[in-house]
Amino acid sequence: MAALVVGLGNPGPEYADTRHNIGQTIVTEAASRYGTTLSRHKSGAFVGTARLPGAKPDLGPIVLAVPFSFMNLSGGPVAALARYHKVAPEEIVVVHDDLDLPLGTIRLKRGGGEGGHNGLRSVTRSLGTADYVRIRFGIGRPGRMDAADYVLRPFAAADRKAVPGLVDEAVEAIEAVLTDGLEAAQQRFHTAG
Repeated sequence: MAALVVGLGNPGPEYADTRHNIGQTIVTEAASRYGTTLSRHKSGAFVGTARLPGAKPDLGPIVLAVPFSFMNLSGGPVAALARYHKVAPEEIVVVHDDLDLPLGTIRLKRGGGEGGHNGLRSVTRSLGTADYVRIRFGIGRPGRMDAADYVLRPFAAADRKAVPGLVDEAVEAIEAVLTDGLEAAQQRFHTAG
């Protein structure tokens, strides 16, 4: 069984450390942890292939990807990679930021709506289904700031120290989904949050 893990975000250095790019940060960290380099691929994403340490033999190579399109066009690269690697939608894991969750809270689900997230909307439209797993990483609500401005800003100084540890936890959530299954991963991470 193959799996495709995609981290959503926007391209370019001006977006690299923003809240909206936390999905890319998490998947890039996963690639580093598994000893693979993300390289430019014709699908429109930086892609690497890795094996999870300690994974069951039936879990084949994991394709890790970070689209280099803008967030609202993420679906094209995701669908192209799914076709290229012959990965069904139910074997796709999308990692993304979520305004509705407190900072660092991790929630896992399959399917459902997009909650106003343009990256998810694009992925669902391009795949023709919402039946993929989402790893939602909480970035918190902006208060009085406009949500669009908030997500495109770096994490506040007070939060920056916590982010690397929270990213590590999100990488563990990816591993749990792929090795233990969604339900077991939900039990672990939903009770922890």
